[in-house]
Amino acid sequence: MSGQSDDDDLAAAWGAALDEEDGADAATGTEGDAPGPDAARVLNQAEIDSLLGFDSKGGDGGEESGIQRIISSGLVSYERLPMLEIVFDRMVRLMSTTLRNFTSDNVEVSIDGIVSLRFADYLNSIPLPAMLGVTRAAQWDNYGLVVVDSALIYSVVDVLLGGRRGTAAMRIEGRPYTTIERTLVERLIGVVLDDLTAAFEPLCPVVFGFERLEVNPRFAAISRPSNACVLVRLRVDMEDRGGKLELLLPYATLEPVRELLLQQFMGEKFGRDSIWETHLAEELRSTEVALDVVLDEQLIPLSSVIDLKVGDRIALGVSPGAPVRLRCGEVPLFEAELGRQEQRLAVRISRELERGRGVAGVVA
Repeated sequence: MSGQSDDDDLAAAWGAALDEEDGADAATGTEGDAPGPDAARVLNQAEIDSLLGFDSKGGDGGEESGIQRIISSGLVSYERLPMLEIVFDRMVRLMSTTLRNFTSDNVEVSIDGIVSLRFADYLNSIPLPAMLGVTRAAQWDNYGLVVVDSALIYSVVDVLLGGRRGTAAMRIEGRPYTTIERTLVERLIGVVLDDLTAAFEPLCPVVFGFERLEVNPRFAAISRPSNACVLVRLRVDMEDRGGKLELLLPYATLEPVRELLLQQFMGEKFGRDSIWETHLAEELRSTEVALDVVLDEQLIPLSSVIDLKVGDRIALGVSPGAPVRLRCGEVPLFEAELGRQEQRLAVRISRELERGRGVAGVVA
């Protein structure tokens, strides 16, 4: 009996030791345990954007993440176009008014920034899902992009379809956009392009027309990957809703109006000084110019000109009393008659000649 009692005590001791080890493992979470309920959870688009540094709530003045610094290193330094910034400011003011009429809601549009970057770098940085509207500037025969992020898409759809104010738009991930959503976004992009056309009108007449709508950036390749582009980031706020809208124009698209965009002022005349203009006009009127009386013009071979010497005679191809021409520089002014006044030769103007370039020749 004593041997059996010793075996029972030993078994009880071993059981207690095993129970303590199991408790310690459960408390410390040792490897080999079954995964928790959150281990298989799939990240949604908002969490992915935040992880990659595209979080819309990120502070403007905070430190950049490592990924953001890598993306920023792809920015290119290109010439500054002062007039383009004025055009975009004008477009924002127009959009604030037209989007209020478009949505019948209180809309505020602001510029988040204007940067230069390579086209390939921008395509790789577009936070998806998004809609990309391809636009064509007919007068410049080139293209641009209007990118609407998912937050703005759902906000506009919610507003246009009668959503209540003060409620955030619902973001539905993992499904393609419906026909209704695409149609409403096309209308939104059309309004933006009309405002962009109106913003360029004081500078240069150009019409930005809508070409097509894409959801895959690879199908919106409007430029070579290495080409430099201007990107303007806009924020559209509709009370508790809103999102981002980006406009991208390659420098190749802006090349026809590059000289105009390098100007500093929309006035294009840099101001006027009436006193200076009056003084300049008076000085020009008192400027002395040479007035030539042309009897005849002849084309003479260079060899004959080289052989000319003192005493040689050149026969003119005009008869006595033929009209002569008065010319200032190379510009013929009048036809006149040659005569005499007292002891000097004189001419009397008979008619005005058509202004044009005269033929160079021998002036007698």
